[in-house]
Order: sequence, then structure tokens, then C-alpha cells
Amino acid sequence: MYAGRITSEEKWSLGNYIGVAVAVLLTCWVLYFFVLAQQEKNATRGFDPNRPIPSDAVLRSRLTSEEYNVVRENGSQTPFQNEYWNTTRAGIYVDVIDGRPLFTSLDKYSTGLGIPAFSKPISYDLVVEKPDNSEGMQRIEVRSKRSDAHLGHLFGDPKSPTGRQYSIQSAALNFIPKDEMAAQGYEKYLPLLEKK
Repeated sequence: MYAGRITSEEKWSLGNYIGVAVAVLLTCWVLYFFVLAQQEKNATRGFDPNRPIPSDAVLRSRLTSEEYNVVRENGSQTPFQNEYWNTTRAGIYVDVIDGRPLFTSLDKYSTGLGIPAFSKPISYDLVVEKPDNSEGMQRIEVRSKRSDAHLGHLFGDPKSPTGRQYSIQSAALNFIPKDEMAAQGYEKYLPLLEKK
């Protein structure tokens, strides 16, 4: 009779079972987080007009601190030191929060002020214009209608074809080059880039 004694062979088998169980649990844990990361990546890939607006916590993790400051805290960027002030490539500019197309390269023009300026949005229904009396100035703030992102300000400008200058912060936008629009889900917006 063994009376509860564990032999060395039984110890070895028990150790193997525990090791395999730990390895299986670690593999499941890694796979779980891999699947979560893929879901987050897929949730932001391509344009989906019905995608819900991310929560503030998600935006804080997804956007850079400068982007978050501009779109949620009404911040501004330094002229001539922002991403799109001198971009001349053909394409569309989309809301950094939800990817909604807001402006085209055909409506972008240089004001010499070092920030992107557009004569008009793709559709006036995509933006909200409201009075802004902050910082001791009387201006018109421009916000994205769906995501409520602060985009910039609207000014009168005789050099603009519409007489309007939408001075938009680069950090509020993502640029989609014309040759990448179809692959990123913006194919139906390609006709907007045909010169009239």
C-alpha cells in the first residue's frame, strides 16, 4: 500500500498537466487580446457613415493629444507648423473623429496664414456655424455636425471664390489621397474631385 505517497512519475505527470494548463490559459489570454485589438482596428478601418461616434474615453486613447485638444477642447495649432497647411495633392479631407468627408482639395486655397483654408465644405449640411466670442474676439466657429468636432473658424475673404474662408485646423482632419479613396471606402466621393 502506498498510503497517499506520490511517486516521482506521478509528480512528473502532475507537473506536466499543470504546465499544459498554464500554457493553454496563456494562449487563450493572448488570443483574446489579439481579437480585441483586431475588432478595434476593424471598427476604424474605412468609412462607415453609420459607425457610432466613439466615446470620450476612446477618443482620448485613439487621438493624439493635439488632435484631442483641437476637436474636444477647441484648441488651435501653430501656423505653418501643422500637417496640411501646404498640402496640394488631390483628395478629400475627412473628420478625424468619424471619417466623414468634409472638404475637397479642389476647394482648398492658400491664404498665406499657415493653416488649411477652404472656400466651402463638401456640403453645408455637414458643418455647423455658430457665434464664438471667446478670447475677446467675435468669430464664427465651424464644427462638424455629426461628431461635434471643433474644426476651426469661418471668415469673410474676397480672395475666396465664395467670399468665405473656412480656416480649419489640420488636427481636426485626416487627408485621404485620391488614389487611396476607393480602398478606404470613399469611392462614391471621387466625382467631387473632377474639375468643373
